[in-house]
Amino acid sequence: MYIVAIAWLYVVLLAAVSDTTVVGGVLTFVFWGVGPLGLFLWLVGTPARHRHASKVVCGEKTGANDSADPGVKQ
Repeated sequence: MYIVAIAWLYVVLLAAVSDTTVVGGVLTFVFWGVGPLGLFLWLVGTPARHRHASKVVCGEKTGANDSADPGVKQ
């Protein structure tokens, strides 16, 4: 998914650079690149945020170190 986001930003950056004015280039990059991409990533990431929130509410441990006995070192 991130490769598509990077490719989209690259295309929008090239379109913004080819714009005739600096203000037009910045507005092109913001309104055609950063804004829609941020909205898309936020909407696509919603299920993952809901799963994480339900794990936190249920009291499940999250993280890289999920061992049965945290006091035992191997």
